[in-house]
Amino acid sequence: MKFFIDTANLDQIREAQDLGILDGVTTNPSLMAKEGISGTQAIMQHYKTICEIADGDISAEVLSTTYEEMIKEGDELAAIHPNIVVKIPMIKDGIKALKYFSDKGIKTNCTLIFSAGQALLAAKAGANYVSPFLGRLDDISVDGMNLIEEIRMIYDNYYFSTEILAASIRSPMHIINCAKVGADVITSPLSSILSLLRHPLTDSGLAQFVADAKKLS
Repeated sequence: MKFFIDTANLDQIREAQDLGILDGVTTNPSLMAKEGISGTQAIMQHYKTICEIADGDISAEVLSTTYEEMIKEGDELAAIHPNIVVKIPMIKDGIKALKYFSDKGIKTNCTLIFSAGQALLAAKAGANYVSPFLGRLDDISVDGMNLIEEIRMIYDNYYFSTEILAASIRSPMHIINCAKVGADVITSPLSSILSLLRHPLTDSGLAQFVADAKKLS
């Protein structure tokens, strides 16, 4: 399973890259705003900087909602760097845009997926990734993990190459459960990824090893 980090914070991206397990980055307008990034030129430059820091696919989201505007914006984003993946919303014009970019050989990530039907349409249109939002489904008392299972079954039935990129990850258990049911990718805050490192028995065991080692010196 691939690990992407969901942020626009350059320090966190560097930390994840240095950890040696980072496969890509996703971000969105809300995360950009959180870092004080605004304006088209500043956003484009920020994506370029992210591509210079991190290896792998970097999802860059269009801000438009009409087909013509998404095509224009997506072409501009794709020109930033070969690793850019154009992030398209799951709407009718978005499906048309996915097909356009697929035919052109530009990678895409279809975002705001909340049903298996949406994921099926995105795969039919040629999306490289679909991003089902687990946490937001959990927020309305719907089990987001069931959606991952449904998409996995459909894609396996018909040999779709579209990768399931589990998004809106809220906890390390989300990551573990995604791995269990076969998500291809998770995109997560750095804090959830780092939480996978920690276990009290590891801490106590290491403390005992260190204490015993001191007795030998």
